[in-house]
Parts: sequence; C-alpha cells; structure tokens
Amino acid sequence: MKEIIENISLRTITSPEELALVTNLERIVWADDDPVPVNHYVAVVKNGGLVIGAFLNEKLIGFQYSFPGFNGSSVYLCSHSMGIHPDYRRIGIGEKLKRKQREVALEKGYKHIEWTYDPLETVNGYLNLSKLGGICKKYIENCYGDMPDVLNAGMPSDRFLVEWRIVEEKAEVAPDVNETGDVPRLINVIYDELGFPVPESVHLGYGNNAELLYVPVPGNIQEIKIQRMSLALEWRMRTRDVFTHYFNNGWMATALKKSDQSSLYYYVLQKVIER
Repeated sequence: MKEIIENISLRTITSPEELALVTNLERIVWADDDPVPVNHYVAVVKNGGLVIGAFLNEKLIGFQYSFPGFNGSSVYLCSHSMGIHPDYRRIGIGEKLKRKQREVALEKGYKHIEWTYDPLETVNGYLNLSKLGGICKKYIENCYGDMPDVLNAGMPSDRFLVEWRIVEEKAEVAPDVNETGDVPRLINVIYDELGFPVPESVHLGYGNNAELLYVPVPGNIQEIKIQRMSLALEWRMRTRDVFTHYFNNGWMATALKKSDQSSLYYYVLQKVIER
C-alpha cells in the first residue's frame, strides 16, 4: 500500500485524449454505461471547472470532477463526482484528490467548495467531515431521483450537502465518541441475527441544553443492501427523519466517529455557528 501511494501522481486533466480515460474509469467505478461525455468535460475545464486525475505509472486510477456553481450571490466550486478504481480503494487516494482539488481551486480564486454525498456511506462521511473539515447543514431527499448504478440502485438518493470553506483552517476536531451515554443518541439501535445494526425509535426532542448529539449509522450499508434491502431502506428513512429535523432546527454535522460497537458509526451534530 505504501509503495502504491508513493508512486501516485496527481495532475489536472485538460486534453480530450486523457478526458476519455476518465469516462472509461466512470464505467468501471459505477458499472454504468452513461458516463459524462468527453466534449462536456472539455467545455467545463475551459470555463472554470477542473478534472484532476490520480495516476499510477501513467495509469488513471482515480479522478475528481468539478464545475463552477452560483447560488444567486456568490460563485463556488461544485464538486460533482469522484471515482476510484475498485482495485485501489481505501488507501487514501480520495483524500489526496480532494486536497489537490483545494490547491487548484484556491489558485483559480474559489473560496469554498460544495458537493453532495450519501450520509450512509461512512467512508465518504469520514473523509468529507472528519478529515477535510467540511460541514453539513442541509439534507436533500431523493436528490438525484432513482439511480440505477450498482452503488445506488434500490434506495432513494438522499444526500448531505457539504460546505468546505477552503480559505479557512480546519475547525477544531470534534471530541471522540463518548460511550458512557452522556451525549444523547438520536436513534436507538439493536442487532439482528446477522449482526447488522437495526434502527428502532428515533428521538426528535433533544437539543435545548445539549452541546453535542450523536446520530448512529451503519458502517456497512452496501453489505446490508445485498443481504437485507428492507433494512437498508429502514436506515434511510429513520436517518432522513432525524437529520431533516435537526438541520431545520439549527444543528449541523461536523464529524463522523467510529463507535465501540460493531459496524456502527456516529455523526456528531453541533449547533450552527453563524459566520
């Protein structure tokens, strides 16, 4: 693993020939025959967007794709997609791509980056919030409609909207999960006969005096989808209720922490800090 990481090079991609490699990698990552067209990539990188590639001995094994966004008052970079070849996942390439994205975005004059991700994908959550320092204050139900690709099929495409303020230093890291029970857990969890965590009742009445709140999520949602799709859907709907309620009442997600319990993580919610 160390040898692979040391031999990975990162660079922006602008030529049609190399952008064609990105569309090929998209097909592998999402098992999808409908990648972004090369001519679309070309137009975006000529107009304020960027595509960053991760290369291992000149073989493209990861990419990150962004385009300009506008919210009515300010311009930001919309980080639309990031894909890693299945043979090279979980070794830190995603973080390297995001940090390179920040570097290039600052050079282009951007001040913040936004993107969406599925909050039940805990690898992404840990990277986006705990490692990069992004925050989330908005939950979007079924953001992209039905998605047929291998990672999303069968589930509503609910998403967190992440804000990454790249001109600022990373905020103070949220404290490690307190397993003593002092911090309210917003979903009660039991385990089924397969060892999967099961959400029971949710709690929407906390928040007046609490400094932190924990939202449990499973750490193996793709495995749960394969074995028990009904349970995966239950996790989607219970977490949707919790996040929507608390985000609408002045809370934000600032970190994802591993629990001592098997296959369980906690999102850390804190009160929104106005800037």
